[in-house]
Amino acid sequence: MSSGLLRPVSAGTPVEDLVDDRAWLQAMLDAEAALARAQARLGRLPAQAAAVITRAARAELFDQRALALAARETANPVVGLVAALTARVAEVDPPSAEYVHRGSTSQDILDTGAMLVAARVLRLIRDDLARTADGLAGLAAAHRDTPVAGRTLALQAVPTTFGLKAAGWRQLVLDADVRLARLLDGGLPVSLGGAAGTLAGYLEYARLDGEPAQPQYADDLATAFADETGLASPALPWHALRTPIADLGAALAFTAGALGKFAVDVLTLARTEIGEVVEPAGGGSSAMPHKRNPVLATLVRSAALQVPVLATGLTQALLGEDERSAGGWHAEWPLLREALRLTGGAAHTAAQLAEGLRPRPDRMLENLARTGGQVVSERLAAALTPALGKAEARRLLSWAAVEADRGGRSLAEVLSGEPAAKALDLDDLCDPARYTGAAAHLVDRALDVVPRATRFEDSPGG
Repeated sequence: MSSGLLRPVSAGTPVEDLVDDRAWLQAMLDAEAALARAQARLGRLPAQAAAVITRAARAELFDQRALALAARETANPVVGLVAALTARVAEVDPPSAEYVHRGSTSQDILDTGAMLVAARVLRLIRDDLARTADGLAGLAAAHRDTPVAGRTLALQAVPTTFGLKAAGWRQLVLDADVRLARLLDGGLPVSLGGAAGTLAGYLEYARLDGEPAQPQYADDLATAFADETGLASPALPWHALRTPIADLGAALAFTAGALGKFAVDVLTLARTEIGEVVEPAGGGSSAMPHKRNPVLATLVRSAALQVPVLATGLTQALLGEDERSAGGWHAEWPLLREALRLTGGAAHTAAQLAEGLRPRPDRMLENLARTGGQVVSERLAAALTPALGKAEARRLLSWAAVEADRGGRSLAEVLSGEPAAKALDLDDLCDPARYTGAAAHLVDRALDVVPRATRFEDSPGG
């Protein structure tokens, strides 16, 4: 129902198709079909019925708008969907229609559908995070020794290397991937609780079929349902225990924030006055022909500003009352969809940014020279300490910095007339490229580490 006009971060990216109305409808239908197959595996409904229900559970066979309007009458889309699916199955095989949604409840289907949507999106995001990490690893390796100003509180502090900056961006991406991998490794469960979390409806239908209402059947059904969907089997029904939703929100917020850190640094470094990086081609202005705006970083940052807000709303769902919340559960749906959409769009955009970002070492050196050597005052203070003591060395450097600014001279020029500095090789000490500490070693160490997310295996289903 939306063209994405006001969502440029995800417009035209693969995540759009995974979170649109059709995708959610298909996920709910997949849940219904998987539940029927699970019950058939346990002998609780005919295999023929499960097969017919599965064949009928195709989103293109249903009127999405009609289902949306019907949802106003019941406060969720599943009631109307069950009626429509039942009618569709009855057209093909009337006896099988009796087995649609057998013993289930709306929240089992919608929550399981939500987990299926999330699993599909998280796999897509992880693919883009891998691209981003690879692009940043290339930048880190290529610019391992490229000096650049390290900035603290917006001002030049001491030199670092562009390779270390890129390695830092990559580390955040890997950290985000770990969190998503953990969700895919058991953090996205099926929902199976029945009307109030007791699974009574499922057990009752089993009893009517001549099977004693054994609690073990509840465990077996959850296991089979999880296997059919590729999701996890929960410890308890979670209609009012919203850990999976809160965890999803937190992981998506972290992922968006990790990508946002990369983006805001690019936005700073791309400023005209700094000019140390250039985005891939694009970014025109409607009024100023000369501009090439950093649009990729802008889009990523926009997502990073929104997803944590959405995640807060998802976390509030933990306060749902009783065995099912009136309103709290319903509030999750658009928040979760938008958080998935924005994070997926940001990940895809960040991959493009990492793969196409062009560093400008010449501008980095030019900017390092702007302070006339003051960017290495920390080093000079250390070099002067043996002769003067720490406090006096700092006092001399503070004075020299003021004098250099006042006279338009370099720090080395001011210090060259000071007796305490006569024995120092000021040209060497004031060279920013010679004061990058362990930056190169840290880059090597970061790139040698196997990404931790490789320890986790994606679930096979979905």
